[in-house]
Amino acid sequence: MILSGRAIARSVRRGDIVIEPFDNGQLTTNSYDFRLGTELRLYESRTLDARRENSTRVIEIPADGMKLAAGMLYLGHTAETMGSRRYVPIIKGKSSIARLGLFIHVTADLIDIGSINQWTLQLVPTVEVLVYPGMLIGQVTFWEIRGRSAMYAGKYQGSKGPVGSLIHLDQLHE
Repeated sequence: MILSGRAIARSVRRGDIVIEPFDNGQLTTNSYDFRLGTELRLYESRTLDARRENSTRVIEIPADGMKLAAGMLYLGHTAETMGSRRYVPIIKGKSSIARLGLFIHVTADLIDIGSINQWTLQLVPTVEVLVYPGMLIGQVTFWEIRGRSAMYAGKYQGSKGPVGSLIHLDQLHE
């Protein structure tokens, strides 16, 4: 069952959902609109290797915006620290952002229960698009879980800013 905007606000007040900072003006009927953080992480190679750590560099998004090139992958982050130990968050791009041709996540819309951090966004523009720090870019919904669940304690827990892939930590090395 999805939480309504009012239920999200109540759950934040009770501490069942973490959204910091929280702004009532970002609540919608059944979601919370989140903002783009201040940094982007870019891979330094066009070929990425799942068995190795891929080098990256971090760029600060200027206040007057940054143009993202079509077809490139940029790792951004939510301005808010978010998560829940009671509900499962799912993130989506705002429809207004999708209408600009910007994907804000490639396939990773399901956030593990107990994952509380700034979430890394996988930004992929289909056309050149300008983005700005603090702009409303996506929305998060919260879903009730049925049955017992273990809390997330993985490699991305507590992340701040955009984090590159850590899949190489999961791979068997020969």
